Amino acid sequence: MKVAGRQAIVLDFDGTLVDTMGGFADVAAGVIHRRYGADRDWARRQYLQTSGIPFIQQLDVLFPSDPRNGEAADEFEKGKLEGFFSESFSKETAQTVSRLQGEGFLVVVSSNNFQELVDQFVKRSTDVDFDLVLGARDNFFKGADHFRHIHETLGVGLEDMVFIGDSLKDAERALSSGVEFVGKLGTFTRRDFEREFPGVRTVDTISQLVEILT
Repeated sequence: MKVAGRQAIVLDFDGTLVDTMGGFADVAAGVIHRRYGADRDWARRQYLQTSGIPFIQQLDVLFPSDPRNGEAADEFEKGKLEGFFSESFSKETAQTVSRLQGEGFLVVVSSNNFQELVDQFVKRSTDVDFDLVLGARDNFFKGADHFRHIHETLGVGLEDMVFIGDSLKDAERALSSGVEFVGKLGTFTRRDFEREFPGVRTVDTISQLVEILT
């Protein structure tokens, strides 16, 4: 039975629902190496460390006010597409979404990938049916923007949402908005999450959400 007060489960996309982060990190490392002359290993680590926000914002963190950032971001967005569309939802993910909905939860996607890309990805799947799919567009990003839209569209309060993501930025944005957070391990370790956010719950696999949220 659904835990009282928990009405919407909001799921990050890359690294949480779909195993794309490794490929994205490789593409980002190549772009940063070519554009800025940085070491590839360093670039890959920094991409993962700052993940959870759009790549252009990651570049602004790593290379503040650098005029190369715009073109580098465009190169990354184009370069990641082949790997992105070669992935698919796993059977485990499809079953987990279905089970959570069967328990009465609304299940929402919240991604910083462009809205049209996430829509295309989701439409290819016949065995996963989300209640709402949110991606990035102008002045509309994962975090407060998405949480507000979920509230306005589905009538779910912030206190009745749980956000599941794989990055420290995901945790930061959820908790700063008053939304409960669960970390999906992989991009970061349990120690990483606990060091920044003591007491935060984590899962190794998406299917474990059924155990801890129902």
